[in-house]
Amino acid sequence: MKIFNGIDSVSRRIFSILVLGIVCSAALTWWLAFGERQHTLSNERNTYRTERVRHTEQMVLAIDALPAINRNSLLNAMPRWGLKLASSLPQDTNYQPTTPFAIALNERLSKHFKVIATPATPENCSTRSDEKGSAESCELLYFVLNDGSVLRQVIFPARPNSPPIQTETYYYLALFLACIAGLAYLVSQMTIRPLQRLAQAATNLGQDINRPALRETGPKEILQATRAFNFMQLRIRDHIQQRTQMLAAITHDLQTPLTRLRLRLEKVTDMELHDKLVGDLSTMQMMVKEGLDLARSMDSNEALQALDIDSLLDSICSDALDAGHQVQLKDKSHATVMARPQALRRALNNLIDNAIKYGHSANIHVSKETGRWLHIMIRDQGIGIPVDKHSQVFEPFYRIETSRSRDTGGTGLGLTIAQNITRQHNGTLSLKNLPEAGLEVCLSLPLSE
Repeated sequence: MKIFNGIDSVSRRIFSILVLGIVCSAALTWWLAFGERQHTLSNERNTYRTERVRHTEQMVLAIDALPAINRNSLLNAMPRWGLKLASSLPQDTNYQPTTPFAIALNERLSKHFKVIATPATPENCSTRSDEKGSAESCELLYFVLNDGSVLRQVIFPARPNSPPIQTETYYYLALFLACIAGLAYLVSQMTIRPLQRLAQAATNLGQDINRPALRETGPKEILQATRAFNFMQLRIRDHIQQRTQMLAAITHDLQTPLTRLRLRLEKVTDMELHDKLVGDLSTMQMMVKEGLDLARSMDSNEALQALDIDSLLDSICSDALDAGHQVQLKDKSHATVMARPQALRRALNNLIDNAIKYGHSANIHVSKETGRWLHIMIRDQGIGIPVDKHSQVFEPFYRIETSRSRDTGGTGLGLTIAQNITRQHNGTLSLKNLPEAGLEVCLSLPLSE
């Protein structure tokens, strides 16, 4: 339904649909019941009016048959009929009755007597007030009996079919809506909780592919989804293990023949050829080493633990300074993250090595987004990377030849390894060219609670 497209939460959508549906159903039920009640009241009122007209007719006929001396006593004994003797007739005889009872009574008694209708004066209507407390407009009917005597009757308008809404009704309505809201909230939470459990499991799967399988409980649909998720986790784990083992085996087995080649190269007497062959062999050994690192970056067997990020960065910077590189840690975060120490160290070393190789220095800035993210920004002073290449440099073995050639020792796997490790920590890795010169690589990690 398009009206719910603006609600970004499934739980809120279910809550809104339930509340709206129940309220609309209750309103429709109330409208139908109210219409039926009005119809029943109208029928009863018509029946009552017909009976009252008939009884009034019989009463007037009975009074007409009585001697004039006994009529007043009978009228005083039956005040609820509203009949009284009148001394004279009204001057205006053109008034037509307006209330249903007066109209029906006029039609019925006009067959026997002369009937004259006239609006009553306010003092004659002071005996009944409407819902607002003011006197209602009424009318008088005069009946001229056969002996010339005159009877009059005050007729009030009919009461409305539906009584006014009482204050308590609004309290009951508020209680009803509160119960509906509570029920809708309970149902929405029961519905969304299994989805939240699956979403959290998918997030945890990115951190640890070897995490225990989900407990298979719940309704049939949720049980089916849980089994599918567990089967998917098993297939992914087997696939990653097979690929990692294959890559590790290949790179490991290549170490032995490469070492033998290096020993045999020492027997080459042509120094120019010797240097070229040694350079190619070094490149191959570097690719084998980084292939092993790539295989390790896909392996998440290392346990997560609370890690002081400042201590880790201090250690990495100290190692780089000891090697003679220009590396500076500009900020302190005093933050703790849940991480795999060796894997995160490998990712940060790759990023810092890239900054040193292609930007001649590395300045490390750390910032904290309150309660959510830790950002580690590594800035160099190189020529940067074209914006349209920012996504491609994370692909395995991709190099930008003009700035990252084999002469610098790059194999195109450093950023790939760093990104694999970052994703295992539920983090992100992004690139940004600095305004003046250089490249900023931002590694963002979720903060531990």
